[in-house]
Amino acid sequence: MKLLHVDSSVNGAASVSRGLTQQVVDKWVAHHPDVDVEYLDLAVETPPHFSADSLVIRRPAGAPLTDAEQRENELAQKLVNQFLSADVVVVGAPLYNFSIPSQLKAWIDRLAQAGRTFRYTQNGPEGLAGGKTLIAVLSRGGIYSTSEAGQAMEHQESYLKTVFGFFGVSDVRVVRAEGTDMGADSREAALRAAAAQIDAVTAEAVAA
Repeated sequence: MKLLHVDSSVNGAASVSRGLTQQVVDKWVAHHPDVDVEYLDLAVETPPHFSADSLVIRRPAGAPLTDAEQRENELAQKLVNQFLSADVVVVGAPLYNFSIPSQLKAWIDRLAQAGRTFRYTQNGPEGLAGGKTLIAVLSRGGIYSTSEAGQAMEHQESYLKTVFGFFGVSDVRVVRAEGTDMGADSREAALRAAAAQIDAVTAEAVAA
């Protein structure tokens, strides 16, 4: 079994999501000691923003490439191969201005490759990356999940569920720590709730 551990927060040691993804990975490894863990820190190994050169992944195979397109193609293939080879993907995603970090979006843009993670059919798009477990570890300074207004404002959990669902990943589990910037008591409660969710999503691994 292979597990891909992905962090995207720019907050380093102060990051809530980084601490929580590590807890998830530690618990998963405790249940599956033979798991092979690979780590990707998108705040350190940051993919360039998606550009015209990045569109090489959508061209027919064998088309001549510029040097920039060749570099983009190599990066995209490296990232999608890494993702596809993983049985479990743990993604740390803090909420930045109602959405995910741009470096996480740049990674996902490289994964979205027709013929690799999805394909178009006469019946509509079909995901090709099924059979995985994705654990989305979300951190939020405020509280968004408990009201319709808050749910309408966040494009973090909703986006991740949509895009990985589009890739065919049906087993998406969520760990959510929210209210972490609303005072010490709120932060402590958020971390307690997240720890309980981590126990639940990793216990499902044992039953699976």
